[in-house]
Amino acid sequence: MDNTPLPDNNKKWKLKLHEIIYEADTPNGKLFDILLLILILASILLVMLESVKEIDLQYHFWLNVGEWIVTILFTIEYIARIVSVKKPWRYIFSFYGIIDLLSTLPKYLSLILVGTHALVAIRALRLLRIFRILKLARYLGASNQLTSAIKASRAKILVFIFTVVIIATIFGTIMYLVEGEENGFSSIPRSVYWAIVTLTTVGYGDIAPQTALGQLISTVIMILGYGIIAVPTGIISAEYSRSTTTDEHPKKGVANHNQDHVPLNTLSCQSCLADKHKDKAEYCYNCGHPLFIEKD
Repeated sequence: MDNTPLPDNNKKWKLKLHEIIYEADTPNGKLFDILLLILILASILLVMLESVKEIDLQYHFWLNVGEWIVTILFTIEYIARIVSVKKPWRYIFSFYGIIDLLSTLPKYLSLILVGTHALVAIRALRLLRIFRILKLARYLGASNQLTSAIKASRAKILVFIFTVVIIATIFGTIMYLVEGEENGFSSIPRSVYWAIVTLTTVGYGDIAPQTALGQLISTVIMILGYGIIAVPTGIISAEYSRSTTTDEHPKKGVANHNQDHVPLNTLSCQSCLADKHKDKAEYCYNCGHPLFIEKD
């Protein structure tokens, strides 16, 4: 005789739903994430196609149908995410929870905000669906290492940016003195703007040195710019390489030859929504809640 009460069955159903939606280490979770990625990309594609007037005029009905299908599916996903967690408000007020809501609301708001005066506002609101692209990051496991590398190198990058600003200020001031207002360098801020554009090798061409000395200085700045471009890339690459080398063997420092391995998995706690757990973790590091569904 089965004496299992209904609440326990309900709890297992929610745990299973949570496993599918919030985790990507199971077959069902991987399938859900793949389908969701396709849906996100499809929604972004619809936004882009709608912005092309010729396409929108010819296929407006089908684009509208596609938007409603995407909106309804994302609404179901949003509700499922709320239902499958113990503390819904943690998800609702989380970064991705707000993004999910903002990317789903505009289509419904278009039903309320009707009239010729609201057409422009509706169109602007519908562009909020582009926020769905931010949801792509949560499904890219390797982004954990890249994020850690950027955080570890942020101090060096800030020093680098500060150095570039100083160099641009110095060269901008020099060019203001050398070229003068008659050649377009009407002020130090405008000259610094030119120095930054030249140093980053963008070269808009709206301001150009006319004197031989000014052209010589600009040549030095351009050559210096090519060397500077590689600095932040090198800093982040070094930190990324260090993390992939030491994550697998932090004490021995043995190189990790599997560059696709991510020591922090996709498990999300059903109680507090904490993520980035270790590969073999069985309990949440934040609240101690079990990470896996108990098997009968």
